[in-house]
Amino acid sequence: MSDTAHPLPSDLPRPSPGDVQRPSPGDAARPSPADVPRPYRSYVYAYPHKTAYRALPERPGLAGLWAGEPKDALSLYAHIPFCEVRCGFCNLFTRIGAPDELTTRYLDALDRQATAVREALGDTAPVRFATAAFGGGTPTFLTAAELERLCDIAEKRTGVDLRAVPLSVETSPATATADRLALLADRGATRLSIGVQTFVEAEARAAVRPQHRADVEAALGRIRDTGVPVLNIDLIYGIDGQTERSWRVSLDAALAWRPEELYLYPLYVRPLTGLGRIQDPAAADRAWDEHRLRLYRYGRDHLLAHGYEQVSMRMFRRADAGPAGPDDYACQTDGMIGLGCGARSYTSALHYSFDYAVDMREIRSIIDAYTETEDFSRAEVGRAVDADEARRRHLLQSLLQAEGMEIAGYEERFGSSPFADFGPELARFGEYGWLADAPAGLLRLSPEGLAHSDGLGPELFSPAVRAAMAAYETK
Repeated sequence: MSDTAHPLPSDLPRPSPGDVQRPSPGDAARPSPADVPRPYRSYVYAYPHKTAYRALPERPGLAGLWAGEPKDALSLYAHIPFCEVRCGFCNLFTRIGAPDELTTRYLDALDRQATAVREALGDTAPVRFATAAFGGGTPTFLTAAELERLCDIAEKRTGVDLRAVPLSVETSPATATADRLALLADRGATRLSIGVQTFVEAEARAAVRPQHRADVEAALGRIRDTGVPVLNIDLIYGIDGQTERSWRVSLDAALAWRPEELYLYPLYVRPLTGLGRIQDPAAADRAWDEHRLRLYRYGRDHLLAHGYEQVSMRMFRRADAGPAGPDDYACQTDGMIGLGCGARSYTSALHYSFDYAVDMREIRSIIDAYTETEDFSRAEVGRAVDADEARRRHLLQSLLQAEGMEIAGYEERFGSSPFADFGPELARFGEYGWLADAPAGLLRLSPEGLAHSDGLGPELFSPAVRAAMAAYETK
């Protein structure tokens, strides 16, 4: 499919859904394993990826970007790029520590940015936030007083009512202190997400994440004491030396807290020992893929057997957990306001942010530049989203959810059928066994399709986005 707004010439009528042959999971002979994309290519949490962003030479004003956008169901995300330690597997935009009152200067800049963004949103149409989140990094790296200031900035500058919308906050065992957690609970947090990764101390050391299980358990106890309705625990599989037996230790330790949500993340850094000693890199990749798939399937089945429902490849929610709160934000259609130097903002035509890096020196430089910025009224780095990219993004973000995508909703939004727009791709997914025999009107992945989400997602990237990502100079 070409990288244009429409897969067919604009002067030709689009086929109706009934004119297009829909792929069926059992229609074609299964391809050989060598022809199937690797299951762990990249975590598709947003599209287009930040490595496809580029400096915007025209530096468009935010007021113009948001002028015609619906603003009645926005998402607010505040990024805090600080951690007490950088884990060995981490490639997030974050730095270790914050010397010389850096957190104060960062919050000062966040305040200036939030003020500029709210002014750009204007008052000609209702401005309402439907959901909010603080991420990082580790937001609870901030002190309780600094977290209170962060909440004040969100409420007084942007206008979000943190007590009236779902508010998710990320934390870590070392920073989940009683005073910080109490402050967040008082300001309206409805979900606390803690990155445990593993309860096995040997695995924590292998992942370059120094922590003791007793400290993790104590942090979980403090979170439960807050009464915040949703506890999420993040776990990682694929750590060097991890087995199904040790993986079950972590799963059962997490289940003992009856978290409303559990996320199972695959490790994306090849271990330095074990599988890494295999001389043939291709063989090492295949062996590690198979190892992670075994652990994923084991973890998935274990959680399903313990009363959890699968929401996506990574997310599992306890079946009897109550709702986290009113949430009418749709990631496929509604806008996002990102505050902080690592946050993205989404309009229907442009995704924008600041510069991106993984190297610690580059990250420090970008953070310093952010704290010195006075004028936040323009977009600096980003990527335009045309009609074709909007279709891809909608299909990606819908199909990677276990519930699947409503075909009628896609057709109503785009005036076309997903089977016409993405026929070759969906046909391949059917051949791979990645599509389910879903109820009429739904396009849904099979359990094996969900397992291969990180291989399926990149298959839907446009040629232009692939080229931009390939040309990105890592820094």
